Amino acid sequence: MDDEALAYERFAVSYAAPAAAALDGVSLRVARGEMVAVLGATGAGKSTLLKCANRLVPTLRRAELRGTLRVLGRPVDGLAVHDLADRVGFVFQDFEAQLFSTSVEEEVLFGLEQLGVDPGAMAERIRRALDSVGLAGFERRDPATLSGGEKQRLAIGAVLALEPELWLLDEPSTDLDPAGRRELFALLGRLRAKRGTLVVVEHDTEAMADADRWVVLDRGRVALAGRPPELLERPDELAALGVRPPDLAVVCRRFGVPAWPLDVERVAERLGALGRRLRAAPNAAAESAGEVVLEARSLRFAYEDQDRPALDGVDFTLRRTEFVALVGANGSGKSTLARRIAGLLDGGSGEVRWRGRPLGALAAGERAAAVGYVFQNPDEQIFAATVGEEIAFGPRQMGCAPEEVWARVRAVIEAVGLGGLEERDPFLLGKGERQKVAVASILALRPAVLILDEPTTGLDFAEQRALMDVLESLHAAGQTIVIITHVPWVVGRYARRGVLLREGRVRFDGAVAELFADEALCREADFVPPEIARLGNRLGAAAVDVERFLAAWE
Repeated sequence: MDDEALAYERFAVSYAAPAAAALDGVSLRVARGEMVAVLGATGAGKSTLLKCANRLVPTLRRAELRGTLRVLGRPVDGLAVHDLADRVGFVFQDFEAQLFSTSVEEEVLFGLEQLGVDPGAMAERIRRALDSVGLAGFERRDPATLSGGEKQRLAIGAVLALEPELWLLDEPSTDLDPAGRRELFALLGRLRAKRGTLVVVEHDTEAMADADRWVVLDRGRVALAGRPPELLERPDELAALGVRPPDLAVVCRRFGVPAWPLDVERVAERLGALGRRLRAAPNAAAESAGEVVLEARSLRFAYEDQDRPALDGVDFTLRRTEFVALVGANGSGKSTLARRIAGLLDGGSGEVRWRGRPLGALAAGERAAAVGYVFQNPDEQIFAATVGEEIAFGPRQMGCAPEEVWARVRAVIEAVGLGGLEERDPFLLGKGERQKVAVASILALRPAVLILDEPTTGLDFAEQRALMDVLESLHAAGQTIVIITHVPWVVGRYARRGVLLREGRVRFDGAVAELFADEALCREADFVPPEIARLGNRLGAAAVDVERFLAAWE
């Protein structure tokens, strides 16, 4: 048992309210020094599995626990959260719930003080932790002023300073850009090399390909478990369990070649050896859309606490019925541009015009009918007691007659797939459903342009597809859509035009296939095209998603 870090034996968890079995007879052993990825759809029991290991469940949420659980060789029965705090580190899925201090330095300092670390060692621990997560120089910043990705890294850094033996990470890469994700997984690799033990809940199978094992949960039970090379040969089973299989694994399975090692160059060699070729993929070109509806010229904007401008002379034109993806690293200016063209951000210089008129000259009702904005966190947007009332609020404020209000509510509920939930409390819904409520509440205003900031963040694969399919249907019906996203496969599968920003400037604006083909430019801007696009580039034809790649293979 000396090499045992974590052991569940016929372990079951049932919550009191709402009554539900979150885990059902799980048996799982994690050895010291292992990195285990826990995969599965939303509601599969992944977070509960982690929270029991540091006693957050049942301490903070009432639950009945059955079976046996040992942490670092010690049975957890009767232990409190603080009994494990010096040896078990936890990074929450909702990282903002983990932050509360008024400066970055104090956030990291707090845990060290609670553990009674020698004051003389604290400064060095803080320095090392912040340097490891890319936040050196941020010591005096208020966490509230950080971007989502920076907050995520701060939450990880605060735990890193505690030097735990066992790491429990609940979707730690949720809000990170590609560069941040690379840094995070490199950090996890270094921790593992030092014999750290890591249990990571994650949706990104490509990022977790180097884990020692994958454990896939389904409705509280272990449905699949094994080494990545084994499970990558079963992409259809992974997809059926709500796990997005890597595109390379799907392609390899289709053509009967090994998926491991999961590497673009090697897969290209294996496919090339088949003696077939990739013809020009039927990628959608940047659309020849309708008339210009929105035009931004020479936009400049700077936040008071930042040295570099968030926008530095940006020009942007949007035509009716386009589907545009704004991409780039955290801090590149994507959200600032989106909020500026939505009329949610004043100040700076330059102008935004809506159908030839200054956006600022539009009355509130006109602006709401022009551009609708869905925030990254739906909980920042939702406030009503029921789903129906949430969606009805906007049309009421626009002065719609009662019959028109509820006609709009019914229409958007059907459009986004929320039928039967009209009387439900939106805060009791899952993240994917809350995201749909936020989208529906804006759609009820019938804006000509719909802007969504990171719409797939925190959603599992099935939820991501469901939400993006809704947007695709809306686009097919004539809706103009702009999304901000860090998820390359979403860009390839759904967007037609890509706008790449770096340091507040537009570096590329054109067809998504052309963006993915310029890997050097993408690297320079810390954006990584999806693996399927990079595979297509090596085989001589651009492909923006796996379906189009397979259709192009002869």
